[in-house]
Amino acid sequence: MNESSPILNISIFGVFVLITLFVVIRASRNTKTAADYLAAGRAFTGPQNGIAIAGDYLSAASFLGIAGAIALNGYDGFLYSIGFLVAWLVALLLVAELLRNTGKYTMGDVLSFRMRQRPVRAAAATSTMAVSFFYLLAQMAGAGGLVALLLGITGTGGQALVIAVVGALMIAYVLIGGMKGTTWVQIIKAVLLIAGAAIMTFWVLGKYGFNLSSLLGAAVDAAPKAGEKLLGPGLQYGKTGTSKLDFLSLALALVLGTAGLPHILMRFYTVPTAKEARRSVVWAIWLIGIFYLFTLVLGYGAGALVGPDAINAAPGKANSAAPLLALELGGPILLGLIAAVAFATILAVVAGLTITASASFAHDIYANIIKKGQEEDKDSEVKVARITAIVIGLVSIGGGIIANGQNIAFLVALAFAVAASANLPTILYSLFWKRFNTAGALWSIYGGLIVTITLIILSPAVSGSPTSMFKNADFALFPLSNPGIVSIPVAFLLGYLGTILSKDKADAVKQAEMEVRSLTGAGAEKATVH
Repeated sequence: MNESSPILNISIFGVFVLITLFVVIRASRNTKTAADYLAAGRAFTGPQNGIAIAGDYLSAASFLGIAGAIALNGYDGFLYSIGFLVAWLVALLLVAELLRNTGKYTMGDVLSFRMRQRPVRAAAATSTMAVSFFYLLAQMAGAGGLVALLLGITGTGGQALVIAVVGALMIAYVLIGGMKGTTWVQIIKAVLLIAGAAIMTFWVLGKYGFNLSSLLGAAVDAAPKAGEKLLGPGLQYGKTGTSKLDFLSLALALVLGTAGLPHILMRFYTVPTAKEARRSVVWAIWLIGIFYLFTLVLGYGAGALVGPDAINAAPGKANSAAPLLALELGGPILLGLIAAVAFATILAVVAGLTITASASFAHDIYANIIKKGQEEDKDSEVKVARITAIVIGLVSIGGGIIANGQNIAFLVALAFAVAASANLPTILYSLFWKRFNTAGALWSIYGGLIVTITLIILSPAVSGSPTSMFKNADFALFPLSNPGIVSIPVAFLLGYLGTILSKDKADAVKQAEMEVRSLTGAGAEKATVH
């Protein structure tokens, strides 16, 4: 096998960072108002935003985590791709256009539209922060493993330094460019990622005469321990009744989580009309669907050409499968290019997450709770967003160092579980249930958040197994690694009970206004801030 060239890799990284920083600085020239900083001035077209959504959604989990999961677990790993893709149907059919019509900058705008503003906005901001934190953990862990592989860093101290550098770049992108700069970085990254994956896919298929069956056979031969099990369900999740239940829980979280991811929902506010929001989703589905087909070939290709033993022995383990495949195919140059794409993937996604979380705090907490919607200082909201971005960046660096080494597709699945439990029930009830009230919203957000995070802390994902975050501790009282099968129904139930048991009455006038606006877009350009 060819050897990685650290100097070449650092050079390619450096070129990418310089280009994207130039783009971000250019984009920041027209960033003057809160609408510019938080929603890119609503100036992007549907196709542009669709590419950016694909860039935001196709995270390090999609490229590094899923390829590794397929290489090691075959069919069961590909189920991540299927779950992530099917989830877009929920987002398209139930929330994309309605959210665009109802909100202004954040998810909190929608959830608080016909509720008591301050408690619901506080709850929405809390949930946004929690989902963003779990997602950021995954991206930071991916950065540590990826750059450790490329630079030959084996010690945890060196990987921690890498994670800190990624965090610093992320903060710079958000501080300088806001949503406009972040969007252009995501567009560049999506083009590079899909093009890079396409080149590797056709290269792998070319080695096997463009015969997928030959590739699958080679992957089976390269993994004698797994053998034919790579090609059917059950290798990872079919061993026991608990693991089967864990898979069902994972599937629920993946399919329902996308429609509750704040950084994806916020992208719909960067287009001028609901029609463009719909076009965004159609473009995104096509691009994401094509990419996930590529992951099937990349995963089995890594299994066949690199082998599971080499993947498990590399820094980053499963997350190293795609870079190792690039090294096997095209040597150090292809590895450097693909690694730069993966690095771009991480930077673009963490920037998107950071601006979403900082926007939620600045708009929901500062502007509408602390300042009560007063607009005496239009620059203050942007200043608060920038300060928040720095704090979030520092916290995510610390969390990424702790989570380093975990499979990032799995970590992202935890973020999806939090989104599906804390956000989706409240979004759907707000949009479709006339009786839904403030108490129901608070019960479903806080209840879903508390139940999900508690079950994650008490799960084998955190302690009690060789692959846990804390390998030397054991407080795993909940048997499933993903809590979705319990937390999602509980959150829906809590929203229902909170509504029917409280004496709060839904505001019929605001409810009617929200229904008309969500379905028609009338008045959406002047989204009300209470």
